[in-house]
This record gives sequence, structure tokens and C-alpha cells, in this order.
Amino acid sequence: MKKEFEYSLKKFNEAYERLSEGINLVKDELDKDGVIQRFEFTFELLWKTIKMYLEEKGIICRSPKDCLQQAFKYGLITDETVFLNMLEDRNKTSHVYDQSTSEEIYKNIEKHYSAAIKSVIDALKR
Repeated sequence: MKKEFEYSLKKFNEAYERLSEGINLVKDELDKDGVIQRFEFTFELLWKTIKMYLEEKGIICRSPKDCLQQAFKYGLITDETVFLNMLEDRNKTSHVYDQSTSEEIYKNIEKHYSAAIKSVIDALKR
């Protein structure tokens, strides 16, 4: 299980780096859409890597929300609200049909989620 976790953490970190790169290179709406797409797969790796980490500690979680709540209880994340908002925005991304929702999600990624994701990576590496 340790090798699987290390592989998952590596892929999660790579996804985060691509997300950060996208945020830094945004020029137009198409670029923002690309950042949102990168956010979606980074979030998937985030919760699945947390799930693996917690399972190694004997904590079972079955859904993204449950894993985020357990990660907060375990101290992997410090602001549960940011991560639950992140989950809500990730869920919205499959149903975004209007520019204002897309823009709101992009701003959340840029201003709140990117740093929060990085803090999880740092915590998991310790």
C-alpha cells in the first residue's frame, strides 16, 4: 500500500503543478476553462490520495466529502469549509453552462483552492 500511496502522491503533486502553471499562464476565457479542467482532475487526486493516506492510518472514508471531513479531524486540512466549498465547485463544473458560474469557480481556484491544495501536499509529504 505504501508504494501505491507514494505513486498517488506523486501524481497528485504533478497535477497540482500543472494547475499552478495554468493559473500563472491564464490569458483568456479558454485558458480559464483549461484551469477549471485541471482543477477537476487535481481535486480527484486530492481526495483519493487522502483516502489512501487515511486508510493506512485505519480510517475508512467512502466519499469525497467523508474523506475531507476525516482529513480535517485528522489534521491534514485546517479549513474544512474551504475544502467543502472546493467539493461543491468541483461538482458544479460538470454542470457549468454560464459564464458567471465559470468565472466564480476560476476565482475560487486562483484565490483559495490552489494554496489549500498545496497545504495538503505539504502535509502528506511529512
